[in-house]
Amino acid sequence: EHRDMDSDPLKNQLPFPYNQDLSQVLHHLNRRTALGRARLANDPVTAAYIAAAMRLVQRHLGPGAERKRDPYNDRAVERPLLAFLSQRAVAAEVDSNPHPFPKMGSVTTMRATWEKQSDFVADLLSFGLWSALYPATQHDDSQAAGAEELVAGEDLVEAVHDLAYWDSSTILSLPSFRLGLIAAVAAEGDEELSNVIAESYEGGLEPWKELYTEFLRARNLQLRPGITIDDIASLLTAFSEGVLLRALGDPTATVIDHD
Repeated sequence: EHRDMDSDPLKNQLPFPYNQDLSQVLHHLNRRTALGRARLANDPVTAAYIAAAMRLVQRHLGPGAERKRDPYNDRAVERPLLAFLSQRAVAAEVDSNPHPFPKMGSVTTMRATWEKQSDFVADLLSFGLWSALYPATQHDDSQAAGAEELVAGEDLVEAVHDLAYWDSSTILSLPSFRLGLIAAVAAEGDEELSNVIAESYEGGLEPWKELYTEFLRARNLQLRPGITIDDIASLLTAFSEGVLLRALGDPTATVIDHD
């Protein structure tokens, strides 16, 4: 049973990023009014289904993915894409939620939250993409220290190296990054999914653009005419994702030097 977030303190007890306002992230909930959708987006029960699905994403996509082998060919593995996110599988996984998430899932409750399975998958992709971008710029002490060094530290080059390494290694460890890759492949010809990806980038890059702007101001630098902060954010994001894609697909490559 869903509870009103205004009267339920459990929302604030959930781990990041589930304790954040998700009303701007989950857009396909089964409520007719904006207020109803906002309340449902921040309901701990909704978070319980998203958390369970994200565990399934990690289990099937990685890091450390569990691969089922073909019994007739031990070198072949099953590649189910998103088939593992069925309503029954997600509802069953809710029972294994850690404290303090709700632990009683059912297909009936899930259908009351998302009318169609495609609605749930769209919101899960939105959450995954948003969480892959958002935590790296908001809620980590290492990131905060790196940002401070970038703006005011004595060794600028070292600060850039440290921040780039921290961001790359963090995102590479997130199941949501792998989910985003599948979403990008599936987005072609799917306007709804393309909009989810575009909105996730728009929201996730805002804190980075604020950091770049502060960096330029503090270092007494200015962009060349015709170049904007949006351009810088797009260029650095494209470069970063290229590095991550290479590191993920070719673990023997030295594009990220952990030593």
